Amino acid sequence: MLEVKNLTKIYNNEVLALDDVSFCAPKGQFTAAIGLSGSGKSTLLRCINRLVEPTAGQVFWDGVDITAASQEDLRAIRCRIGMIFQHFNLVTRSTVLTNVLSGRLGYVNPIWSLVNYFPKEDIGKAMRNLERVGIADKAHNRADELSGGQQQRVGIARALMQDPEILLADEPVASLDPVLAHSIMRILKQLNREDGITVICSLHFLDLVQQYADTAIALNEGQLVFDGLPHEIDDERFREIYGQDAERIG
Repeated sequence: MLEVKNLTKIYNNEVLALDDVSFCAPKGQFTAAIGLSGSGKSTLLRCINRLVEPTAGQVFWDGVDITAASQEDLRAIRCRIGMIFQHFNLVTRSTVLTNVLSGRLGYVNPIWSLVNYFPKEDIGKAMRNLERVGIADKAHNRADELSGGQQQRVGIARALMQDPEILLADEPVASLDPVLAHSIMRILKQLNREDGITVICSLHFLDLVQQYADTAIALNEGQLVFDGLPHEIDDERFREIYGQDAERIG
């Protein structure tokens, strides 16, 4: 289980991005983090793997305090936490296969990575992961030749190279149209179900949360305003999350 306890993040000693946030994400479940832009969702995900250092609070994974880990221990922890980004974070001039293989950098000799050398078993693993996300035929294309939805599939395949126990997906469909958004969400849900990977996915839209998530948390101005089941977000809760003037669609 992932346990977040009293997590606080203040940027530049003045901007309060997270305000004493506590929740649990059950192991093997799909947890959605929702809220408006600027509510603290991205900061929360980045504090979990310490891409952003928390100001206060703790994050535990199976009893291990990630926030107290040394840099050496943190490298090992991060190898088990896959990260998927809104804007893909690919090396666009490199091939799809090379981008996916970069997910193994925590496991191979750093000298090999400098010359772009990876063991055959890693290349085979990369191809299998590309098959899982449906773009094995694009392996030798440059990443910038792909559509946005295809690039996000590359990002997922790259994260799978880590054999992750947790996937942190930071607004993975925010830049995609609704059809592509659902295709990416289906892949994440499939990985959650078939591989038992714990998924924590930040999202804007409640309909995606209700369709794909097992549990949900919601942030508003850095504060936790909801922690429960997606279907428990009624009209009153919706306005607490999105503001009094917000209207539900559908």
